[in-house]
Amino acid sequence: MTNKPASEKMRIIHDTKRPMITDYINELFTDFTELHGDRYFSDDHAILGGVGYFNGTPVTVIGHRKGRTIEQNMDANFGMAHPEGYRKALRLAHQAEKFHRPVINFVDTGGAFCGVGAEERGQGEAIARCLYEFIELKAPVISIGSGGALALAVADRVLMLENALYSVISPRGCASILWKDPKREAEAADTLHITAQDLYSFGMIEGIIQEGTSSAQLIRNVARTLRDQLAELDAEPDIDTMLQKRYEKFRRVGVFRTINQESNEGV
Repeated sequence: MTNKPASEKMRIIHDTKRPMITDYINELFTDFTELHGDRYFSDDHAILGGVGYFNGTPVTVIGHRKGRTIEQNMDANFGMAHPEGYRKALRLAHQAEKFHRPVINFVDTGGAFCGVGAEERGQGEAIARCLYEFIELKAPVISIGSGGALALAVADRVLMLENALYSVISPRGCASILWKDPKREAEAADTLHITAQDLYSFGMIEGIIQEGTSSAQLIRNVARTLRDQLAELDAEPDIDTMLQKRYEKFRRVGVFRTINQESNEGV
């Protein structure tokens, strides 16, 4: 497994030949049925969700949809979800909780859509609601992928592809804010420490999925990882234990120790 700089990984993850959620669904899940709508406003095509079987086990699959043509990307808003997309995701997650199905999230987006309409319909509240309710969701949750998508990454297992990046903001957005120059996105990417290897070293994710030399091998590695992680979560003694571990895991994110420089002791 090679640790390429984030700027190089940006080029790799923008390749339209990389597997997308539709490829994972076609290859890994059987009898998949897509479910639509948030029951409030509309059906956001940037979020794809539904029910299928993984190795004979019923699961709920939720993730960001992108396309390989300009028409497909425009229909899916380039994978940038509106608030109704996040509300659809949450609706399907609660449905999974009701019927005791694991939830598998595929994260693949540069971030939530920041248009006027999305803000008017409560983009911030929708994302916050996902964070708030996924932390207490009484169902196993696994999140795999890349991008700026905290709303779908509150999970028992957060995993990243070998060449993935994961951040609260895109490198271009960071460069635009920090230096007022979006052309410095490569520099921002290398500065943010947002590669899979970085986040694994920080203890923010549970594992890195090797991609191999082809899309087929990548998908096989994802399938193997999902099988192993679902088996581990199924072995938890009860749902309360699993929820407590999930809560403690996210409470540890960002914990640091201040050093007293004079006495060299922790404060």
